[in-house]
Amino acid sequence: MRKTQLLNNIKEYLQIFAGIILASIGLKAFLLPNGFLDGGVTGIALLLSRLFDIDISILLLLCSIPFLIAGIYTISRRILIKSIIAITLLAISIVVESFPVITEDKLLIAIFGGLFLGAGIGLAIRNGAVLDGSEILGVFIYDRFGIKIGTTILIFNSILFSITAIAISTEIAMYSILTYIVTAKVIDLVIEGFEDFVGFTIVSREAIQIERKLSKEMGVGATIYKGSSGYGSSGKQEELRIIHTVINRIDIRKTYRIIEDVDQDAFVVEFDVNSVKGGVLRRYFDKKKSKNLAQSITNDL
Repeated sequence: MRKTQLLNNIKEYLQIFAGIILASIGLKAFLLPNGFLDGGVTGIALLLSRLFDIDISILLLLCSIPFLIAGIYTISRRILIKSIIAITLLAISIVVESFPVITEDKLLIAIFGGLFLGAGIGLAIRNGAVLDGSEILGVFIYDRFGIKIGTTILIFNSILFSITAIAISTEIAMYSILTYIVTAKVIDLVIEGFEDFVGFTIVSREAIQIERKLSKEMGVGATIYKGSSGYGSSGKQEELRIIHTVINRIDIRKTYRIIEDVDQDAFVVEFDVNSVKGGVLRRYFDKKKSKNLAQSITNDL
């Protein structure tokens, strides 16, 4: 058990270190040489470095301190320690690493700078560390005042980019907003993965046939509930089956086609799924296993 935990910790720290390298590439190879900014604490450090010509690594450490103090009251001790280590290593990495100027195209700088920085921050967050303290601030304010985390981060960055527009230039502020958008999107992709799932709740008198077709043609599992209909204006009650399943977003149209082929009057509710764990969904693209799964479900019925 201890050996497994040790290996997991080593894997986490190795991935955090990889995230630090990626983030430092985004900063040193793209954003810093061209005076571009990002959102959050990194953006503050970049702005102060641009205005007062102070080493970004020192500013990154100093600007992170208030947010890490707030983290004492909002995040676990383990995450706080890992975040302190990660931010310190990022500052050191910025000092040590040197990269040639890759491009002078402002659009490419904004996109690829945000891509590398977002990948690094996302990889660190996925393994329990924070490279940018604005998320900690969001959690802290939510705990104290009930303001949504996303709202806090949006206000924080709106103020930051407004100051950038006034103190430096509107053009730099606009490119920095683009960098921030790319960074935020890449962070989401790294944390949540590239798979995008949706859930379906299907109410039909032909639930058994729909279930069989879904398992046979798509290889997905399903949870079946017993329910009753007729609580509307008709007042007629009838027992039926309710199917609950999760599919990959690319198969939405195929799912609707399967349902309509069996029962055009089926009642279907589609909803977004934030996280999926376990079950048969992770074997989604393995056709051999999907066929075996479909066959076993059909035999059970």
